[in-house]
Amino acid sequence: MTATPGTTPTLVLVGHGMVGQRFLEALAERGLTGTHRVVVLCEEPRPAYDRVALTSYFSGNTPEDLSMTDMAFIEEHGIELRIGDPAETVDRTARRVTARSGEVFDYDILVLATGSYPFVPPVPNKDAEGCFVYRTIEDLLAIESYAKTATTGAVVGGGLLGLEAAGALKGLGLTSHIVEFAPRLMPVQVDDGGGAALLRTIEEMGLSVHTGVGTQEIVVGEDGAVTGMKLSDGSELATDLVVFSAGVRPRDQLARDCGLAVGERGGISVDEQCRTVTDPRVFAIGECALAADGRVYGLVAPGYEQAVTVAATLAEDEASFTGADLSTKLKLLGVDVASFGDAHGTAGDCLDVVYSDSRAGLYKKLVIGRDGTLLGGILVGDAEAYGTLRAFTGSVPPIAPESLVLPAGAGAPVQLGPSALPDEAVICSCHNVSKGAIRGAVTEHSCTTVPEVKKCTKAGTGCGSCVKVLGRLVTAELEAGGVEVDKGLCGCFAQTREELYEIVHALRITSYRELLDGHGRAPARGGDGCETCKPTVGSIIASLAPVIGASGYVLDGEQAALQDTNDHFLANLQKNGSYSVVPRIAGGEIAPEKLIVIGEIARDFGLYTKITGGQRIDMFGARVEQLPLIWARLVDAGFESGHAYGKSLRTVKSCVGQTWCRYGVQDSVRMAIDLELRYRGLRSPHKLKSAVSGCARECAEAQSKDFGVIATSNGWNLYVGGNGGATPRHADLLAQDLSDAELVRLIDRFLMFYIRTADRLERTSTWLERIPGGLGHVRDVVVHDSLGICDELESLMSSHIAGYRDEWAATISDPEKLARFVSFVNAPDTPDPVVGFVPERDQMKPDLPLLNIGHRPMEALEGSAQR
Repeated sequence: MTATPGTTPTLVLVGHGMVGQRFLEALAERGLTGTHRVVVLCEEPRPAYDRVALTSYFSGNTPEDLSMTDMAFIEEHGIELRIGDPAETVDRTARRVTARSGEVFDYDILVLATGSYPFVPPVPNKDAEGCFVYRTIEDLLAIESYAKTATTGAVVGGGLLGLEAAGALKGLGLTSHIVEFAPRLMPVQVDDGGGAALLRTIEEMGLSVHTGVGTQEIVVGEDGAVTGMKLSDGSELATDLVVFSAGVRPRDQLARDCGLAVGERGGISVDEQCRTVTDPRVFAIGECALAADGRVYGLVAPGYEQAVTVAATLAEDEASFTGADLSTKLKLLGVDVASFGDAHGTAGDCLDVVYSDSRAGLYKKLVIGRDGTLLGGILVGDAEAYGTLRAFTGSVPPIAPESLVLPAGAGAPVQLGPSALPDEAVICSCHNVSKGAIRGAVTEHSCTTVPEVKKCTKAGTGCGSCVKVLGRLVTAELEAGGVEVDKGLCGCFAQTREELYEIVHALRITSYRELLDGHGRAPARGGDGCETCKPTVGSIIASLAPVIGASGYVLDGEQAALQDTNDHFLANLQKNGSYSVVPRIAGGEIAPEKLIVIGEIARDFGLYTKITGGQRIDMFGARVEQLPLIWARLVDAGFESGHAYGKSLRTVKSCVGQTWCRYGVQDSVRMAIDLELRYRGLRSPHKLKSAVSGCARECAEAQSKDFGVIATSNGWNLYVGGNGGATPRHADLLAQDLSDAELVRLIDRFLMFYIRTADRLERTSTWLERIPGGLGHVRDVVVHDSLGICDELESLMSSHIAGYRDEWAATISDPEKLARFVSFVNAPDTPDPVVGFVPERDQMKPDLPLLNIGHRPMEALEGSAQR
């Protein structure tokens, strides 16, 4: 496979997707870009981008954000990248490729990375106006444009891409349907139990799911545009936009046309070196290749392995591709879904270990061999243990299988960490990086940070699902080698958040500047700090303000400069640059007069209104200059800030309790109101949510909250460390059968101990699992006063309660504070022209739902999921 003597051999790569780009990197790693002329024929109008993260475009990522191509890399290695100029024909006899532009390239080596194409069922009118596929950025742009005039969308296919497409349509404001021929969603990745858990969660999000039915026909109107779908059960679904996401097929037509062998069901036949079985000068990698084991792999990780295999073969190194790990971890519509190993137990003679909580949308199944070997598994709703479980696949875990599926707080023993994994365990399946290779990067290549290990091994640079495990391994390896690991908050401070809290408290430090200059790292002193430590220190000072003598108002003086966009305007920034208004409604209880006030304000200012899961009423769409006008009316009616924008207490949800409910045994509404008013405005490392249920039926969902209370016939049970968000966690029982006074005292202690010792942006659920000693230690401190600090914790809470002032009441009474509420400082009377709206369902929605607020800190967007 050499060129004519005296000439540089030419390698032509057809296709520049994720696998094609990985192949170019593998060539460069072996020095082959310096010995070969490399020509890349790319069909799309843009170079390689992250197709796995395609849907993130609808949450604000731009096409540039998705790009995987560093043009400096392309130029440095002399790669001839031809965008929008795909290969049209291949003449294998003359070893020549003709591009669409008409340019002809002679080759010594040809690598086909043509990928796959979306399968569209052969139903009538499948090409009608309003029908789309979901494969490229251009597809997404077309869907986005068409959706502006649509109201309902339907996705054909309930696999992983289909669910992402349905979520995208919902995000575009469309009523969304999913039509799946199989009896469950994601039939390849999950079983019936996992599919059922996924179905419940997705339906709760407002999407309609139709399983066990096929699409018979696309119905069109007189203008030829889509108006509906006929399904195989005889029903008809009204829709004006259809997205086909029913799987993909290998894109092998170019290979067929030039006489290369393909499989019966498609795919270019290759051997273990990914060399085509027909022509030794032609290779095929990625989704267009039919591997030697008879499979076409539709995941990016096997494609990466094939790319590396071909590069190694060309460098005359021994390499082969004999199969790949099909494990996947995804977040679909905000729901974690993962499968690994033999997830369906096809090997036979195996046992299942299953944990299922339909209310929480959790389903976990492990497939265990008779000898105790972990063969595979499925995780829905909580895939936190995916990295560890996948790495143990094929071996006998050192603890009982049920310990690996029970969620934290449900009685499970101590969970295994990555340090317990064998060196041969694969940590990064995208790049096939083992634990041993990661340890080697630390011990042999002197890597001391996760970014350095990523650069050295490529671990964590694919889908990113292994980054958390990677970080723990790097830290463990450094500590095992006697290296002192920098656990400082950031480059400005060598101390942790907990240590900074103690410094501020003990020395009564009231300003960020004083703390930075007196206790920051030497290079940072006199500087401006960073986006990590500024809001962290701002939160610490705010939480200790009454004790240390600082202003309790977060926008006074220097404090204002420490806040993110949400706190800066005491409101929550939304997609189109408008803000939300969320008054506090303690316990969900509200008088009719106050309901009327909210309705009148929403009507007068044209705001979108929605009742949240936290029993409040959100009003969306306020321009920044309207916020003081709206809050003046709310404050006058007796409302105060709901702190939907801050890292503080959000709500204390309640059921109706014994006052109305025949099952209630305590007055949960009164208790919820008392707790919410007690802890309102309490600044903390992360947001806090709570709930009070009036009986064991748990209608307020107290066990999914940071602190939750459930009534018993003897008093109250207190649960702590719950989380109902992206990684659900059942709260742990801290104490039971408490009186009102005992309950409040323990919550005071718990919250102040958490604020004192938690890391930045650390929820109570994560803190409870991280803190040495876990729940037992927290119980010893909070209930039994093992550290002798409970009087101090209670005093800190008393100081907060005594010093509380409503931020919006303080703002509207101060003209100087009001001056910040303008879109343009140099034109205070000019509203932001970008903020626009269109009508929808008798209300309004943003006119630019996909606007990327790129100039604002991401931390400002973090709080937009209001409760």
